[in-house]
Amino acid sequence: MQVAKKLIADGLSKLYSKTEIESITKLIFEKVLGLSRLQVYLNQQQTISATNLAQIKEITERLKQFEPIQYILGETEFYGMVFKVNRSVLVPRPETEELVDWILSDYRKLKPQILDIGTGSGCIPISLAKNLPGSNVQGWDVSEDALTVAKENAALNHVEIDFVYADVITAIFPENQNKYDLIVSNPPYVTLSEQPQMLRNVTEYEPEIALFVPDNDALVFYRLIADIAISRLNPDGKIYFEINERFGNDVVGLLESKGFINIILKKDMNGKDRMVKAVLKS
Repeated sequence: MQVAKKLIADGLSKLYSKTEIESITKLIFEKVLGLSRLQVYLNQQQTISATNLAQIKEITERLKQFEPIQYILGETEFYGMVFKVNRSVLVPRPETEELVDWILSDYRKLKPQILDIGTGSGCIPISLAKNLPGSNVQGWDVSEDALTVAKENAALNHVEIDFVYADVITAIFPENQNKYDLIVSNPPYVTLSEQPQMLRNVTEYEPEIALFVPDNDALVFYRLIADIAISRLNPDGKIYFEINERFGNDVVGLLESKGFINIILKKDMNGKDRMVKAVLKS
């Protein structure tokens, strides 16, 4: 195992911090060797087969090309669950876990009707369904490939969710006129002018359709989803957004202009404006 650790560390030392390399190494060992983190810790002197060492070398080479470890391994962890991921969906972020946690703190003892718009891997609605037994959950996405991943993840985590095609931009929605207690979305919010400052593992591998918006209409999805919420939310229903930290006050102003009340702009664990909640005025 020490040989493999050195192989990974030497290959990635110029690209990642020591802490990141240690985390990546544990993930690789868990996947390739089928060991838990505790077993990895307890078996530091274990000899690794030539086949497994070749696998680890291949993974390291892909990492050197900035490919996200989650895509290489085909899975990631989110809110204590395993999710399949590939290049059709974004890699779930810790900030999104905070958004899920915020919603759960509001609805823990309830059985809400939930809609997630731009569902991607399904990490948000699946986490909500798992932790809100009896809730009814639907997820919309414009990508058929993303919907396939989301359906696989729902089955993997033993929840029933209705994942359906919808296009917010062209106003193609499911024919049903369901009403919801809450609508949540982590829509595209990175402006194209921000792209050059982003890491290559994001810009070269994650789906652009789920990331970017034009600089001259950065709030396009917030505006359109707010309009959907006005027609689809039950009285006193809530809307939750993950946002670009640059546009917190702008999103608040947009929601105010649409007639939403009790608007809260919330910071994430790093002190950045990253979430908004608002109530539809009854």
